[in-house]
Amino acid sequence: MSDSPTIVPDCSWNTFSGFQKQGLRTFLQRTARVTAALLLAMTAGHGLAQTRYGIDPSASQVQFVLQGIHTVHGHFSVSSGDVTFDRTTGAMSGSIAIAAASGDSGDSLRDKRMDKEELKVKKFPVVTFAPAMFTGSLAQAGSSTIQVEGTLTLLGTPHPITLPMTVEIQGTNCTARGTFQVPYVEWGLKDPSNFLMHMEKQVTINLDFKGTLSR
Repeated sequence: MSDSPTIVPDCSWNTFSGFQKQGLRTFLQRTARVTAALLLAMTAGHGLAQTRYGIDPSASQVQFVLQGIHTVHGHFSVSSGDVTFDRTTGAMSGSIAIAAASGDSGDSLRDKRMDKEELKVKKFPVVTFAPAMFTGSLAQAGSSTIQVEGTLTLLGTPHPITLPMTVEIQGTNCTARGTFQVPYVEWGLKDPSNFLMHMEKQVTINLDFKGTLSR
């Protein structure tokens, strides 16, 4: 029994007839156009979901409350704030900077001690918060409650935190407010307590950001 030679079909481009070649070209061109259209639609949709929140430093403030024998109230100024968020995925980026030397508690001597001994403002002039994502539903208009996860950097050390925020949107105007606790002694700041005055080891921070939304 003799072996029959194996015939391998020639599938090179030259074996196609003119009609077949034209049909294949048309198919590939249509496939390329459909693929490009899908990619463009996906990119456009992602871009539409991206919103920029430009915080107005002159209209924004960070307030603090420190409990003790005498409750201390004060505030810090916002240096800058620029945040981008995606309503679809919850992804966020950007940064909010607080001027560490802007602390005002209504007592200049206490503020000088805070600058020098606790916040060490010459070495660490800013406190920053970098948001990474939010959870919850953010309405196009009106009031929403969300949770913002990010990193608060204090004295050069990053601390992951989650901030409960109430967001109010009216047109392009946006106000974001939130309250959280900072265990400042645990995070490396000097305890201002002494044998005559005891202060709590956590400070309450109240955020009040105002700005505008854009795409």
